[in-house]
Amino acid sequence: MADEKPEPPAASAPKESLFVVVARSIRQSAIWKSIFRHGYQDTPRNRALMVLSNVFLHLHPVKVRPASLRYRYTWGLGGLSFYLFILLTVTGVFLMFYYRPTIEYAYWDMKDLRFVVPFGSFLRNIHRWAAHVMVLIVMFHMASVFYRSAYKPPREYNWVVGVILLLITFLLSFTGYLLPWDQLAIWAVTVGTNMAAATPLLGSDGPFALVGPDMDARFILLGSKIVGQSGLLRFYVLHCVFLPLIFLVFVSIHLWRVRKDEFSAIPLPPEEERRKGTLPEAWVKQHPEELQKKVFTWPALVSREFVGALVLTAILTFWSIKANAPLEELANPNKTPNPSKAPWYFVGLQELLVYFDPWVAGVVLPTVILFGLMAIPYIDINPTGIGYYNAKNRKFAVSMFTFGLVFWFVLIFIGYYMRGPGWEMYMPWQSWDAHRVSASTGLHNMPNWAGLALITFYGGLVMLLPKICFKDFYKSLGPVRYLVVMTLVLLMFFVPLKIVLRNFFSIKYIVSFPDFNLNL
Repeated sequence: MADEKPEPPAASAPKESLFVVVARSIRQSAIWKSIFRHGYQDTPRNRALMVLSNVFLHLHPVKVRPASLRYRYTWGLGGLSFYLFILLTVTGVFLMFYYRPTIEYAYWDMKDLRFVVPFGSFLRNIHRWAAHVMVLIVMFHMASVFYRSAYKPPREYNWVVGVILLLITFLLSFTGYLLPWDQLAIWAVTVGTNMAAATPLLGSDGPFALVGPDMDARFILLGSKIVGQSGLLRFYVLHCVFLPLIFLVFVSIHLWRVRKDEFSAIPLPPEEERRKGTLPEAWVKQHPEELQKKVFTWPALVSREFVGALVLTAILTFWSIKANAPLEELANPNKTPNPSKAPWYFVGLQELLVYFDPWVAGVVLPTVILFGLMAIPYIDINPTGIGYYNAKNRKFAVSMFTFGLVFWFVLIFIGYYMRGPGWEMYMPWQSWDAHRVSASTGLHNMPNWAGLALITFYGGLVMLLPKICFKDFYKSLGPVRYLVVMTLVLLMFFVPLKIVLRNFFSIKYIVSFPDFNLNL
């Protein structure tokens, strides 16, 4: 017993810092647990709860297929579009503190933002450039969805909602264009709203007009016959209240349907299978277990969205520091700039005014484009290509969509960079000459009988030739879908046909009925 050694005293636990004790007590409090309903441990349950119990993240699905995480699949364009809307809302609210929507103060408030308000210039710059970037990204997002066939069943309706969101994005940017109340703003909006006066039936300058200039579509939009105080106030309310609320409703539906319908991405075959020409649909049918492989949205998808938002914010911040948003001299309704141009995203329509009357270029063609886009999911019955980029098996659909998209940007480029005084054509390296003879000199109209014959021949050729030469194409669509598809194709190619007739044959109108303001 004498040889027994006493046991060493037990080592005392390290003393916790006051910060750790306070942080633990806060996390264990009833208030904290009522707000945050999941723990921090990296477990499958907490990853699911992170999405399900978060008001911002719950619009995501809990799990997604690994294929949807590829940057080159979506390029993050959908998430970036929504992020830009949030950024524009936040910066717009701050700008509202310093802006008064009256023609006496609006322009000078813009001056104060640039030279007086701390960080006011940066705030306006990032709001302006983010709006332009949002228009581009929403357009590219729609193109990406099309090329991935992500509009096909069961996502047809969500594509339609996306088209509506594209329209609202254009209108949000357009209504904000007037608010600085400078020369650029007032005349760009004047060009745009003049097209509303050409609306058939509802516009005083349109065909078969039923109303006068004091109650037509332009008057309803501006509250007067010219762009003035009433128009500024209406555009302010539309831009800051009405359109954002409508956008929120539709974007909520859009995001919810994305979650319920799941991302369209499907696993791709191994490289050796793709070289053999194996389609992803066929490979997935042979390996159905691949469709069941999913990863948690948190953190796999959310982290990528966060990185994308950071990169975009950095780019916008840098550009907003380096480049000021344009602000010309005070708006003057009596001094017309030459040329007077619409915002860049509408300048393609303004370019079409060279070849068509305003009711066609500003009303009919945009309406056809919108309804044509909405019709795509219901007239494209080709089941291949869903969830991956595939042009080989969708040649007709991809070629038609690509032609329309490229043609639209070509019109924008011509109108923005190649039109000078009098809306005359200039190469980008040429100097403008205000005394240049107009290219419209020497134009003539076709006799109505010849024009009607040409339209009948063109319509018959477009409608009947594919039916005769490509019988399988007609049978696959059926008579109703075929009629809709070929009508859209006919109208799309009629625009470049009219451009060719004017530029190479000096033909202004194919048919003309001036008594009804109906010219084509």
